[in-house]
Amino acid sequence: MLAKSYIGSRASRLFAAKSLRELYGLLFDDEVPAVPEMMLAKTIEKKAQRRFVAQFTGLLRNYTVPDAVLVALLRFYDYDNLKEIAAALCYKESSMPDIVDIGEYSMLSYRRWPDLAGITAGSPVSWYHTVPRSDEQQVVDQKLDLHYTQSLWQAAKKLPLGERAAVLDLIRREIVYRNVMWVLRLKVYYRYDANAIVPMLAYEHDGAGKNDAFAGDALAVVYAEPDVWDAWRDWKYADFLNPHEDGVVWEIDPAWVERMMDRDLQRRYARAFHQQPDSALVLFAWFKIKQNELHYIRSVTEGLRLNVETEHVMAAAGVAGASGQ
Repeated sequence: MLAKSYIGSRASRLFAAKSLRELYGLLFDDEVPAVPEMMLAKTIEKKAQRRFVAQFTGLLRNYTVPDAVLVALLRFYDYDNLKEIAAALCYKESSMPDIVDIGEYSMLSYRRWPDLAGITAGSPVSWYHTVPRSDEQQVVDQKLDLHYTQSLWQAAKKLPLGERAAVLDLIRREIVYRNVMWVLRLKVYYRYDANAIVPMLAYEHDGAGKNDAFAGDALAVVYAEPDVWDAWRDWKYADFLNPHEDGVVWEIDPAWVERMMDRDLQRRYARAFHQQPDSALVLFAWFKIKQNELHYIRSVTEGLRLNVETEHVMAAAGVAGASGQ
């Protein structure tokens, strides 16, 4: 499965597609649907996502009882679905949004639509039983993200001792990177005050401060000035910074740093896939690698639909070797 995926050097074949019809033919064996371009772009994205979920759930069914961390990982789609459902209910939509069905591994009762309390009843998010107002959605979505992160972390701790450390390290690193990126975006794009950013991060333990496993690295730079090179030159992740030239005005570029961090994660997932055969690490890494392939597919469909230059699409997607990186 992985050998046939459009990752690594094979990713260039996705970005070489000159039309959405060509991209569809590259990804799928059936005939290209006769639909408008906008619909075809969405069809490609949804079909690729559903194929990925079907493959992963098919792999899980090979286990009498799959590792809890693999089920928790897959439930990313439950959390994502719940956000969509709550938004639809908030805006009085009559039909349930198009959800990603993860089958018997779901923690939600989608058949209970439009009863939000019924959908979440008996699940780890049963506390989410009231439809949020539009001005509350961002806060509740952030709470869902944190809940997903914590559930994944706790599930990984249940792995056998010999498998646990590698999976926990990957989870922790991704959370750390996301926290750092959250700080950079809020500082540079929205000019948030540092004190306003601190409570918005994901923490392993409340009150741990700079020693927190999840938030410590982000807190270390929350007060750093984004346009002062000396404040960043000795940073733990300085290798991910956009280039600096003496005498040239510089400001940290969150988009650049994010691409470098994502690329680092993908390299780590690729190595992890081969490290511990017949362990949860294999499917954990596979899931993350394939999610990145979906990111590439979405980038290509959007680029083709908007007629964006291939090099710009590749750069935005974080593909290694793209110009400007």
